[in-house]
Amino acid sequence: MSSPGVEILPIVSLGAIAPFGLLLLTIALAPLLHRGWWERSYRWVAGGLGLVTVVYYLAGLHDPARVVETGRDYLGFIVLIGALFVVTGGIRVTVPEGTATPFSNVLFLAAGAGLANLIGTTGAAMLLIRPWMGLNRNRLQPYHIVFFIFVVANLGGCLTPVGDPPLFIGYLKGVPFFWTGTHLAAVWAVGVGAVLAIFAVIDGIAFRRLPSPAGKAAGSPLAGWAVSGGFNFALLAAILGAIFLPPLWRVGVMAAAALLSLRLTPRAIHEANGFSWHPIEEVAWLFAGIFATMMPALDLLQTQAGGLGIDTPGKFYWITGGLSALLDNAPTYLTFLTAALGLHGLSIDRPAEVLTALATQGRTVAAISAGAVFFGAMTYIGNGPNFMVRTIAERAGVRVPGFFGYLFRYAVPVLLPVLFVVYWIFFR
Repeated sequence: MSSPGVEILPIVSLGAIAPFGLLLLTIALAPLLHRGWWERSYRWVAGGLGLVTVVYYLAGLHDPARVVETGRDYLGFIVLIGALFVVTGGIRVTVPEGTATPFSNVLFLAAGAGLANLIGTTGAAMLLIRPWMGLNRNRLQPYHIVFFIFVVANLGGCLTPVGDPPLFIGYLKGVPFFWTGTHLAAVWAVGVGAVLAIFAVIDGIAFRRLPSPAGKAAGSPLAGWAVSGGFNFALLAAILGAIFLPPLWRVGVMAAAALLSLRLTPRAIHEANGFSWHPIEEVAWLFAGIFATMMPALDLLQTQAGGLGIDTPGKFYWITGGLSALLDNAPTYLTFLTAALGLHGLSIDRPAEVLTALATQGRTVAAISAGAVFFGAMTYIGNGPNFMVRTIAERAGVRVPGFFGYLFRYAVPVLLPVLFVVYWIFFR
């Protein structure tokens, strides 16, 4: 039995990560093998496997503090994305449906990438996914949803701490607010620009193959646009401002903003947006299971990171990114940022030493930051908004690739080469 002050992480069993692996495998395979069963049972699967890990920590490791810490992290995660989901669901952006061209689509995604740094990838994705589908209504294909996830829900948000949770953790640990934008601007431009260029080619080919001129209709870029429920932008600003408050205040302000949005938004706006609770309910259950079952994996990483031979910016980029595609990218970022500082005798808990690391090991910190943010786009579970975008699109009748289809048809052949180019230019 552990006692106060005794480090228990080294005794975490390697077999304890089995529930995490089983959950990921079930998320990938069950919708393909038996979608009806999965839609009825995902709550029980995620909750049951998560409970197995929680019992292991409580009864086996006698570490309730670790469970409480994870519960607190999950609460902050789900309250944030839940509040953003509710408030953006109360904003109706009316667009001239079916008028998008490849050029206007590229502009839209580029604007979404920029917006992600102001309202976060979750906020931008939830605000823009419905108008994105509307603009492409006459020719909406799976690749439209996938590239939206790539750009708006992930890669776009690496310039500010608001953009993605890992960067916010870095800010809380002493990374200056504008450091990421200064040191990752070129990385952002290459990564986002390359993905947009690939999208432009794919969308251009598909556009030229449309059978009728009616399918290629396009008017003024701003004609037919309108916004309803604009008061929700004030609530959105409150949610983003609350990110910088102490944890309890943060949760309270975000929950209050969501409740106000539900109370004040006219039903007609929710109906026009096709608003339902299913997307956030699915994310809440699945990520509850993921947060719980990934505890052993993160704890093993924390104890073993120093012995993995990771000592260059390139190695930190790949290991942080690869694990961020499967684990929550915020604790993965923190784990390897801590390891990077530790290699030089510096502590993540001393802001002055964090500044020293930025001055002497800036490429390494940039590599960890880019890896955590960019690789979140590799899978549906890599970042919270990915699943919500997928679910919203599915419920709107869009054909969306499954877990392996997303990974092997799009992420590996399209996104992975871009991530390699980023590595080759900046972190090699």
